[in-house]
Amino acid sequence: YQRRVRVIKKAIELFTDIKENKEDYKKFYESFSRNLKYGIHEDSENRSKLADLVQYHSSTSGDEMVTLKDYVTRMKPDQKGIYYITGESRKAVENSPFIEGLKKKGIEVLFMTEPIDEYAMQQLKEYDSKKFISITKGGVDLGETEEEKKAAEEEKKSFENLCNIIKETLGDKVEKVVTSSRIVSSPACLVTGEYGWSAYMERIMKAQALRDNSTTSYMVSKKTLEINPKHPIVKELKKKADADKSDKTVKDLIWLLFETSLLTSGFTLDEPASFANRIHRMIKLGLSIDDDEDVVDEDLPPLESSATTTDEGSKMEEVD
Repeated sequence: YQRRVRVIKKAIELFTDIKENKEDYKKFYESFSRNLKYGIHEDSENRSKLADLVQYHSSTSGDEMVTLKDYVTRMKPDQKGIYYITGESRKAVENSPFIEGLKKKGIEVLFMTEPIDEYAMQQLKEYDSKKFISITKGGVDLGETEEEKKAAEEEKKSFENLCNIIKETLGDKVEKVVTSSRIVSSPACLVTGEYGWSAYMERIMKAQALRDNSTTSYMVSKKTLEINPKHPIVKELKKKADADKSDKTVKDLIWLLFETSLLTSGFTLDEPASFANRIHRMIKLGLSIDDDEDVVDEDLPPLESSATTTDEGSKMEEVD
């Protein structure tokens, strides 16, 4: 055991020395970043030392990577913690609706785009006494002023009816529907519970060949749909819903909003065919095409004459 401790200590010292030369460390990090992150997950004794060695791209760093120490030195005085987002690629997280509110406030967000990051962050709860905050989960404090909180409360009351209608339409697909200030240019996003899996972790676990379905169902977090009350789509949807909540168009738009939010928030669609059908209907509407008369409505059973004709056609084919 003592030998192992000495070897690890020597290795960390060597990595720290390499870090002093930016170009050398860049090559080293490209090859061994996953090993360092795995060490954070596994080695509780050296976790803080290894945390000094990891680097990430961020919402303000451009093509450069930043260390956790760099991030902490740039934090705003009233910032609550170290904000980060996990996802499949840098491009995906850069365009995520979750970072819109933070970018508007000038708050830096770390991009974590490797599966090992999800595991490492389960163990690395804080750095330099600053708590890590996943911005894809519920309960994120954006440091709002009293004036902003008051405005948000008024919006919540104004959109309460729409939130109830959306929840009623989606049923158990979402735990609740609320107004949000974390999104700016997107109409909606889906957040998970603070202690459940993130969208990216959910995708990682679903891809496991030997996954335990009982654990999966336990850890898959209940989703909250957050809507942007300032977005024109949400405003118009509110008008239509207030006028007639049983309007089929309203329900269709709610489902479309939910499914697009699933995708932009990093989840996968359970029923891609239903989503495609809704998109096709929107395309037809845009092209002023009426639904074909011979297409059977999903809510109606097929006509008996149609079934009979089909059977006769099959018999004729057999005779041929």
